[in-house]
Formats: sequence, structure tokens, C-alpha cells
Amino acid sequence: MSDQRIYNFAAGPSMLPLSALERAGSEITNYRGSGMSVMEMSHRSKVFMDIFQETQDKLRRLMGVPEGYHILFLQTGASGQFSAIPLNLIGKTGRADYAVTGNFSSLACKEAQKYGQINLAADTGDRNHCYIPRQSELKLDPDASYFYYCSNNTIYGTEWDYVPETGNVPLVCDMSSDILSMPVDVSKYGIIYAGAQKNMSPAGLTVVIIKDGLAGHELPFTPLMMNYQTMIDKDSMYNTPPCWCIYMLGLTLDWVEENGGTAGMERLKWQRANMLYETLEQSKLFQLHAEKDSRSGMNVTFRAGSDELDAKFVREAAEAGFVNLKGHRKVGGMRASIYNAMPVEGVEKLCEFIRTFEKRN
Repeated sequence: MSDQRIYNFAAGPSMLPLSALERAGSEITNYRGSGMSVMEMSHRSKVFMDIFQETQDKLRRLMGVPEGYHILFLQTGASGQFSAIPLNLIGKTGRADYAVTGNFSSLACKEAQKYGQINLAADTGDRNHCYIPRQSELKLDPDASYFYYCSNNTIYGTEWDYVPETGNVPLVCDMSSDILSMPVDVSKYGIIYAGAQKNMSPAGLTVVIIKDGLAGHELPFTPLMMNYQTMIDKDSMYNTPPCWCIYMLGLTLDWVEENGGTAGMERLKWQRANMLYETLEQSKLFQLHAEKDSRSGMNVTFRAGSDELDAKFVREAAEAGFVNLKGHRKVGGMRASIYNAMPVEGVEKLCEFIRTFEKRN
């Protein structure tokens, strides 16, 4: 097996910053003279509590999380939040708005229907989720307890380029696949959450940023581990949190900060994405799935015209060191996930490969 790192275009778990991995490697058996690994530490020890607090503080600083918001480090996975959000929030009016623009918002909507009356504020399934609805197209319920959307749709390669205006209805956003890839005005949201395995850390950690006052109104049958108020009261430490993932998030946040923060990440994001979109637009062989004004800066979805050619592209790309380019079965074709840690060089080389493949085919 070569010790050469490949370009991993997986939709998640995905590439982590090399400096974070190398630092974790150097500290893996003896974290800062403690004589043990972070994986072996008590989550109640002074040394881990310092890691926990430093990581929380870094995220608050990098995302500009204002006073009046709690940051929780949970273990539910983003999918666990599909249940936690209605369980904690829908009790206010028994109603909620959902914008279904892809697979995960669709699953979240189905889950929420168990707990209250759900209004479909938008559903882009009419054109296989190739676009994002405009503000004027949203059908809003003024009595909704909250409005739910997913800011980036990994499977279909679309991304919201605006924050929905919902009046007094709190915004809840699944940012799993584009968190930290651009500056965000957290004060516009009631809840932002993200599974960490795309832009933040290894799989196993879910970050929830929640505005004061939204917790504490949970339905009576809400499981203990899904109760936001319990997790706020215990500062995410009701049980053992995902310690290693929290530590890795801290190392990733150091890398984000060293590379210009979220504004620096946004510049790199569109440098990578625009280069790849331009290459595909100039091609006579490849077609893009997402409409131009709805395209994601994180997941680029495209096809080569036939299932045979798609399979050939994926196979030859892997041989050339570009792995995990196979598209999701709902869209087919290819998907290049170009999260924060993907070097610009990786996309430059993929563009070269695309042009070479087209000439040969």
C-alpha cells in the first residue's frame, strides 16, 4: 500500500486537514505530557475539560455565535436531530414548516410528521431536487413553531444562497455539509446543527447551536438523551460525550483559523467549485445536475451521458488517485464532494483528468 495520500471526494466521512491529522498523530499516545491518549481520558478530568472548553470557545469565536446561544456537543448524528427538533420545538403550536429540497430534509419532514402537523413550505421533488426555491415561492404558515431547511443537499448538489425570511417563526437549519464553509449570521437562526463528518471532525459528533428560550418546551415523551434542556443543563455532559471527535474538532478549528477563518474557507470553496463547474460547463460530454443559480459549493453532481461511461469514469478516476466519485443512486453519475479540507490542487488535477477523459471518450 502506498503511503501517498489520495484525493478523497467522499460525501462523508471526508478528508480532514492534514495538519490536524498530523498533530493528532503526534499526540495519540501522550497528549501534552498527560501520559495518555485523549481516547483514554476521563471526560471529567481537568485535562479533557480544558479541551472541551477550548473547542467550544474556538467554535463560538469562528462562527461569531452571539451571547444567548448554547453550543452542544452531542452524539445523535444529524439524523437524530430529525426527531429531537420536533420533540423539543413543535409543542408550541403543534405545527411546523418544512422545505424539502433533497434527501435529508425529506427524511426529517417524514420524522416530524409523527409529532405534529407539518406544512410543506416547498418541495423541489417535482424536478428531482435540481433547484432551490426562491423566497417568493415559499408557502409559509404564520402559526408554525419553526421553519426547517437543509442548507446544502449533498446528494443532489444544490445549496441555498440566501437565508429564508420567516418573520417571527424560528429558523432551524441542518448545516451538516456546508458549516464553516462561509460566514453565517447565527443571530438569524433558532437552531443550527451539523453532523461533524464533512467539515468538522470524524463521524460521531453532532454540533447543535441553540438560542436561549427554545429549549424547555419539549413534548412529555421526549427521550432524556434528546432533551435539549437536559443537555444545556449538563453542558453536553449528561453522559460521556464523543471525546476524541471533540478534540479533533478543536484541531480542525485551529486549521480553519490559520487559513482565514470562515471568510477564508468561503474564498477557497468558490475557487474550487467554480473551477470544477467551468470545466464541466465547457465539456461536450458531461452534464451537470443542479441548475446554475442553485449549485452547491460543496458537492458537484454530474454525468457523462450513459451508465457505462459513468462507471468507466469512476473506475479510471480511482486508478488515477481520485476516489469516491460515484454519485448517489438517486441521481446516478458522479459526485465530487469538495469540502473545506480538499486542497485546491486536488480539484485542479481532477479538472485535468476530466478534460483528458473527454478527449479519450
